[in-house]
Amino acid sequence: MAYIVPIHRPSSVRHALKLQLLEPDNECLVVAKANRLEIYTQNDDDALTLQHSRAIYGKVTILNKIRPASSSTDHLFVGTDRFMYFTLSWDPGTRQFRTERSYVDLAERTARESQTGDRSHIDPSGRFMTLEVFEGIITVLPIVHKSNKSEEIGMLGEPMPARIEELFVRSSAFLQRDGRNEKQKPQLALVYQDSHSKVRLKITELWYTPAGKNDTGGVEFKDLEGGDRLLELGASHLIPISEPVGGLLILGETSITYYHESQNDLGAEPLVRPLDEATIFCAWAQVDNQRFVLADDYGRLYLLMLMVDDDGAVDHWQLDIIGETSRASTLVYLDAGHIFVGSHQGDSQVIRIQERSMEVIQTFSNIAPILDFTIMDLGNRSGEGQTNEYSSGQARIVTGSGAWKDGSLRSVRSGVGLEDLGMLGEMNNITDVFSVQSNASSLEVDTLIVTFIDETRIFRFSDDGEVEEVADFAGLSLNQQTLHASSLPQGRLLQVTSSAAKLTEVDSGMTVAEWTPSDGEAITAVSATSTHLLLSVGSTDLTVLDLSNNFSVIAQKSYPAQGQIACITISPSMPSIALVGFWANAQVSIVDLSTLDPIHTTVVVDEANVSVPRSLLLTHIFSSAPPTLFIAMADGNVITYSLDPKSFALSGRKSIVLGTQQASFKELPRGDGLSSVFAVCEQPSLIYASEGRLVYSTVTAEKATCVCAFDAVAYPDAVAIATNEDLRIALIDKERTTHVQTLIVNETVRRIAYSGALKVFGMGTIKRTLVDGAEIVESSFKIVDEIVFRELDDYSLNRDELVESVMRCELEDGNGGLSERFVVGTAYLEEPGEGDVVKGRMLVFEVTEDRVLKLVTENAVKGACRCLAMSQGRIVAGLMKTIAVYQFQHQHGSSPTIERKAAYRTSTAPIDLTIAGDIIAVADLMKSVSLLHHEAGRDADILKEVAGHFQAVWGTSVAEVGENKYLESDAEGNLLLMARQVDGVTEEDKRTMRVEAEMNLGEMVNRMRKVDVAAAETAVVAPKAFLATVEGSIYLFALITRRYLNLLMELQTILTDYVQSPGLIPFDTFRAYKTQVRQMEAPVRFVDGELVEKFLDMPADIQEEVADKLKGITTNMDVGGEGQSLDAEWFRSLIEGLRRLH
Repeated sequence: MAYIVPIHRPSSVRHALKLQLLEPDNECLVVAKANRLEIYTQNDDDALTLQHSRAIYGKVTILNKIRPASSSTDHLFVGTDRFMYFTLSWDPGTRQFRTERSYVDLAERTARESQTGDRSHIDPSGRFMTLEVFEGIITVLPIVHKSNKSEEIGMLGEPMPARIEELFVRSSAFLQRDGRNEKQKPQLALVYQDSHSKVRLKITELWYTPAGKNDTGGVEFKDLEGGDRLLELGASHLIPISEPVGGLLILGETSITYYHESQNDLGAEPLVRPLDEATIFCAWAQVDNQRFVLADDYGRLYLLMLMVDDDGAVDHWQLDIIGETSRASTLVYLDAGHIFVGSHQGDSQVIRIQERSMEVIQTFSNIAPILDFTIMDLGNRSGEGQTNEYSSGQARIVTGSGAWKDGSLRSVRSGVGLEDLGMLGEMNNITDVFSVQSNASSLEVDTLIVTFIDETRIFRFSDDGEVEEVADFAGLSLNQQTLHASSLPQGRLLQVTSSAAKLTEVDSGMTVAEWTPSDGEAITAVSATSTHLLLSVGSTDLTVLDLSNNFSVIAQKSYPAQGQIACITISPSMPSIALVGFWANAQVSIVDLSTLDPIHTTVVVDEANVSVPRSLLLTHIFSSAPPTLFIAMADGNVITYSLDPKSFALSGRKSIVLGTQQASFKELPRGDGLSSVFAVCEQPSLIYASEGRLVYSTVTAEKATCVCAFDAVAYPDAVAIATNEDLRIALIDKERTTHVQTLIVNETVRRIAYSGALKVFGMGTIKRTLVDGAEIVESSFKIVDEIVFRELDDYSLNRDELVESVMRCELEDGNGGLSERFVVGTAYLEEPGEGDVVKGRMLVFEVTEDRVLKLVTENAVKGACRCLAMSQGRIVAGLMKTIAVYQFQHQHGSSPTIERKAAYRTSTAPIDLTIAGDIIAVADLMKSVSLLHHEAGRDADILKEVAGHFQAVWGTSVAEVGENKYLESDAEGNLLLMARQVDGVTEEDKRTMRVEAEMNLGEMVNRMRKVDVAAAETAVVAPKAFLATVEGSIYLFALITRRYLNLLMELQTILTDYVQSPGLIPFDTFRAYKTQVRQMEAPVRFVDGELVEKFLDMPADIQEEVADKLKGITTNMDVGGEGQSLDAEWFRSLIEGLRRLH
């Protein structure tokens, strides 16, 4: 029924750990991103290099390390949000994780989960590991330190829970005492908040009794006598100090406190030093015994240095601000002054500490948390087969990411990337560019011929990349535009201008041959191979010249005026033919190159389409298939055919829309005689073969006007790309990947909307600043240009007023028409003494011709305006406890007004809205989804609840994904697909929404956006929505077509036996729906695309085995074609099609 697959994996970093996992003597960094583990090593430039990435069945909440006696490397201890724990080692042979031990669910069903995050510690003696997952419970795992038959030294024993009185523990740490003295009991320090909301420090001792023959053993934490002390209210972190200094540091908001290890009774006065400025510390890392790096909530990084006296006791300390980074979730000291800053709400970084400063040496892009997003449609696709806007690069997802100073606007787009290698300088109005060799003995090109409307310029490159512009080159005509230039065998060079074709010798510059049209006609089109030159003269005459025989004429032909030539091409792929496109009737003819007589003529568009072919290219795209003909039409369509090399018949017509204007093609070699095609148009695209199919993917060079291959010694496999402003040398990716473009806002981008007509994004932001130690929060509405991501204008909201929602819509303009408008919903807290009643405003903005904001009107509303939508020309607002419908209108030429037309009181508070016709779906804070019927009237509208999902679900977002079908996400990371039972038997059935599918995504979804992608009749799934999460993931949600539903679900079930997660966590346990009140055993009618795609990574024999198990199912299914064998190859083709969705 439902299919979900990630198109952007989680990028938020909450946990990281340094350990010797891969090799005994080399340390690596393990980073946890939601349910993924990534391993990095440092390279020679001190930057981190990704070595391995693996998904696990659970969101990572704990990382730690242990070293068994028999292992030369560390083992990684991992804990998940489902309370599953396991240890992993690295297998150098398979280069994969190996599960050493996994633990059964340690969850205490009656206990409450820790509100301050999961923690894990290992005591200094290496005998115990503690886990703090539930309030009031510390689970102790003994570490074997005496060898026995069943367990080796260093392995973890069975978990043993111990109860403590402290429920709200903020921080904990073992005192770093001498671990060699086994008689000393480990001491655990706790910073906790008591029942009176006071913050205290307590020292406890761990008493452990091993299990015996008749005793199960036990563990207890005993309070030390007098080991309790009151702390400042802002105390948040404990830092244990290693010997010989020893003791504890307590980080607070206004001070730092030090306790020496000898002060076990906490009676002696500690060393307290106030901070110069109050702050909130959020992470720390130890550099050595006396130096620590601290990070605060505002992104500042500090170096804390303990100063000791002659006796080795702490005398005082020095705290210096060394720089500013993203707000750190975790800090890891690497080596030699390098620190990894892992961030949840900003980019993660690697920094180098310098004297009283720091330097960022590497940045890892992070789009988490995604608070809102919008889809920017750059084009549409049509034709045969299954297509998807995002995978083609024809659409991009623009997210409001990060928080506070790390807030940003991120453009996430699937496309072919470009890496700039250099720029030749500013050059305006380049019409084309060609690469040639500057001497006969050279094997690589080293010269660029750059042509303009009235001149041609030459740039020569040395082997070390130095470039020089030369005044003359090989006898070429440089005082006019060049239509074509290329190197030929025997050290010759071909140049074609509008007035002549010239053949010269590269070394001497002598003209070997020259051909000019008769009667002064102009050459309008040209195509050449190494042996032939095809020219269109005056758009009515065709001439074929022999390049190996000094321009001897092979054939000439004239066409009538009504049959003018629009475009031509010849190709070494099929040297005996030429292809000619005509203005009349959109015809393309295949002609004999030796006589120019027609072989086949095809009309490439239907009668209703008046477009004409404007560019042709014939090349080998597939290794074991005939050449492919590309036809660029004047209206932006690109049509492709397969050209049979024997019969010259065209077949397999496919069409795609790349833009609104014609594209021009350039061939880029890929090796082995194959090529990809660069299409220069509004959205430049690379067309290449992947898994037996053509892939169209947008290139990140949005302003490209022309391109050519430039495989020079200094720039191997490079391309030269010209824009209207400059010429660059760049490396182009072979195929598409995900690219992220960033606009740093330095404010929380809470809401975002896109206007295609205005070509701007509207975003509501929240800014936080510190003034004299006090936080000042301000909010505003901004507009940003869609292309250059530049802020155009902003409108500041009132004091204590925050933006809650932003919507783009069309509203009355007062002249009987509609105009683009942005509607902004806000909330603010009234001044104390007036009831502290939360209220809000609804603001309507227009964007003027000068691209600045103008407030059209505003309306006060009775409650925070949480969400906005449009229904039948009305504004629908989700207020604090009400759904209200408003009409925006101009009355008798006066200023516009907003009039309330209807209202409906929800169960608790509306969180999100989606509109489907006259049905308004409301996601409620606590009561799932309700459907309201909206009937617009002249005097008043009517809102009536017609159906609902009457269960307790803490909703976060909702989207309509089909007729009477709705997808909802909740705060516990679940997804529910619900259907309205319009044809229910009873009235109760019709009022109750039925859950058709449910699963646990493992990440909280903040926003869903419906997408309309036309799927072919043979499509396996139909894309319906994009989902964005707190962890920075973006998912594609689709509905499985009925004929493939059982097949994909059975395939998923079978694959769970073959695809094992590190930790051996069952797939069904990971994906099963789970809330505090209900837990399932497996996902219901949901297919995980990431698991299904693992089929393609399996060995061929395993694929055959899986296919054999599915034969009994597919026998009774209407899948495949007549006589189609549903073998492993068929399944590979099926799943490759699913993979191309993203």
